[in-house]
Amino acid sequence: MPETICTTVYQFPELSDAAKEKARSWYSDLAPHDDWWDAVYEDFERICEILGLRLKTSPVRLMGGGVRQKPCVWFSGFWSQGDGASFEGHLRHTKGVAARIRDYAPMDATLHGIADRLQAIQRRNFYQLVAEATHRGRYYHEYTMSVDVTRDSPSSQPPTEDAEEIVTEALRDLARWLYRQLQAEYEHLTSDEAIEEGIIVNAYTFTEEGRRFG
Repeated sequence: MPETICTTVYQFPELSDAAKEKARSWYSDLAPHDDWWDAVYEDFERICEILGLRLKTSPVRLMGGGVRQKPCVWFSGFWSQGDGASFEGHLRHTKGVAARIRDYAPMDATLHGIADRLQAIQRRNFYQLVAEATHRGRYYHEYTMSVDVTRDSPSSQPPTEDAEEIVTEALRDLARWLYRQLQAEYEHLTSDEAIEEGIIVNAYTFTEEGRRFG
């Protein structure tokens, strides 16, 4: 004979503190969702464009059989030795870098400093420097990026002696900046506040002990 069992369920705010903790633990196993880093990557791509850095891309096959080009940006994280972010791309001088980055990110002193250093070294090289950043190895952090700096001079004039060091460190600082943005986004998405918001928005219900119902 079939039986009907009645269970009282609760919205998250109605739970006890202990039950809320169990509910948060359940939801944290679901979050963050796939591709949670997309917004950070989009911001990074815009910043690269402003700085005159054209990211390399690689083909990625889509579920429907098509192909899209994905920027060559990687990271691993967040609390192990060797964690970090890296990228591949081509750098050229772009006019108004310092002013444009301040318009885009007026409060970000790190990006301002990167732009200022790149602009200054370009000025000393008559705005002819070009650089290529390439990833090497199986880890992802700023020191897995190899940076080759040359000068696109009609008279074959070499770069100034300090050019490679300055450009390399500026690009590595950019990779460090990206990693910090990714870590901050991850910590936000996995915070108690974000988890509780996700539970409430999705109207999940729980038993009195905090077990997910349904």
